[in-house]
Amino acid sequence: MRFRLIYLILVMSIGGGSAAANELSSCTITSSYDIYLSGIHTGEMKRVEAWQGKKASIVSNSKASILGIGTAYSQSAEVSWSDLDHEWITDKFHQKVSGFRSRDMKVTFTDGGHQSNVDIDGKASSYISKDIPLRDVDTLSIQIRENLLQGKQAFRLNRQASDGIEPYQYQVHQKQIKIFEKWGELEVIPVEQTGAEHVTFLFAPELEYQLVEARYHGFILRGLLTLEDYESTCKN
Repeated sequence: MRFRLIYLILVMSIGGGSAAANELSSCTITSSYDIYLSGIHTGEMKRVEAWQGKKASIVSNSKASILGIGTAYSQSAEVSWSDLDHEWITDKFHQKVSGFRSRDMKVTFTDGGHQSNVDIDGKASSYISKDIPLRDVDTLSIQIRENLLQGKQAFRLNRQASDGIEPYQYQVHQKQIKIFEKWGELEVIPVEQTGAEHVTFLFAPELEYQLVEARYHGFILRGLLTLEDYESTCKN
């Protein structure tokens, strides 16, 4: 159970910084997070978004451990804006996990993100989502932000997991004021994710709608991701 939860914390949606598709030329967003498991600091995560027009390259790296047993996670993803559907889609991503549940996963998307071709350690498979596109975790977070900017209060997104499609439902809650040790008093927008995993995200409009906190609601152990450092050359 503990190792499953550590893995979920590493791969749950962790970003949230992007800029409007028609306003960007080139810019970079760098975010660093601390990972906690039931109140105990267990690791760190760093995420770098390099934006160029309506496309982005996103690199995420994480390490976490508990009782001397850990896992490392790295992913590079290519994201682009769909002028047809007015949303962010994943073009491809490459994910590596070492330690617990180790794997080398490469995925490419076609048909506007509705079809995926997955290669895990040399074993190939494919998936189709007829109603909404398939995305990786990085593009999920960017699309959540886009939906907040568009004023949506409820929506659905699908994630391409290693063994299938994971559907999520999202509910946007009322804004609230929260005090952070690192950032002081911030207005945040809670977004609750249900479905395959239950997570509550807090996005801060004052920080370009950056994700400042994510809580994983487990039955036994609870996971927490908190923003510790943030630099951006992008503008809303």
